[in-house]
Amino acid sequence: MASDPTVFIVDDDQAVRDSLQWLIQSVGLNVVTFPDALSFLNHVNEDQAGCVVLDVRLPGISGLELQQKLAARGIRMPVIIVTGHGDVPMAVRAMKAGALDFIEKPFSDQVLLDQVQKAIDIDSRGRAERAVTKVIVERLHSLSPREREVLERVVEGKVTREIAAELSLADKTVEAHRARVMEKMKAGSIAELVRLTLTAQAAEQADEAAASGAPHHPA
Repeated sequence: MASDPTVFIVDDDQAVRDSLQWLIQSVGLNVVTFPDALSFLNHVNEDQAGCVVLDVRLPGISGLELQQKLAARGIRMPVIIVTGHGDVPMAVRAMKAGALDFIEKPFSDQVLLDQVQKAIDIDSRGRAERAVTKVIVERLHSLSPREREVLERVVEGKVTREIAAELSLADKTVEAHRARVMEKMKAGSIAELVRLTLTAQAAEQADEAAASGAPHHPA
């Protein structure tokens, strides 16, 4: 069960952490602050909902490294970079690595609050979509190796006769496998079966990319 949305502030400046905490709490949001990336990593997990307000320059693990470690752990909360003028090139790199936005100091309180709310909304929608996708992936994984072989060929647009020839099966056997695939995937039509399969495959590829440290853009 995901926790209530929380804004995680990671900044090595105590005064900045206190100021941001007061500002964000003033609109009724939960806030937890951290002085460095390591303490944040030791606290956060993939079930926690919300967003991260991150100083791009941190002692030890940098903001960019922190983004990579979060992705590798499957933690997909949107990241908002707060940066000084001299850090803008680094903030741009963080954006390219998947950060939602960067806000340059000094900034308007309302601009930050608007971005925080946007990030929380994005996180909420993304979690709902991923919950649905997770169920579809689980259905895909419930298929037997033979059923997966039949499914792959159905998705390629092949008809029963072609699939039977490729797999050295009788037409009726292929039809029986396809019927079980439809049932396990809870698909009402071939078109829906294809859509569900492509959704599951895209999710698996995204997870592999995140684990390898490739950029992830919040859904």
